[in-house]
Amino acid sequence: MPGAVETDPRFSEFILLQAQNAGLFLGQIPHPVSGQPQINLRAAQSVLDSLEMLVAKTRGNLTPPEAKLLSAALTHLRPLYAQAAGQNSNNS
Repeated sequence: MPGAVETDPRFSEFILLQAQNAGLFLGQIPHPVSGQPQINLRAAQSVLDSLEMLVAKTRGNLTPPEAKLLSAALTHLRPLYAQAAGQNSNNS
């Protein structure tokens, strides 16, 4: 089909890598060196901001699976960020 947009596996890999990074920054994945969960809200917010920017900049240009993956990543990461931010404010 001419002009049809094909799914690029690099896009999916990129989204999954960013989601994994956010999970690391939100303490969901143990730090590779210490083995302990660590929270870095600034880094996590940067990843979320980047993914949200990607939504805006790619609107109408993604295949349905790509759009679904990007949406799912944000849907799962936003509450984790809110939870981590809440725990961090309680510890301050």
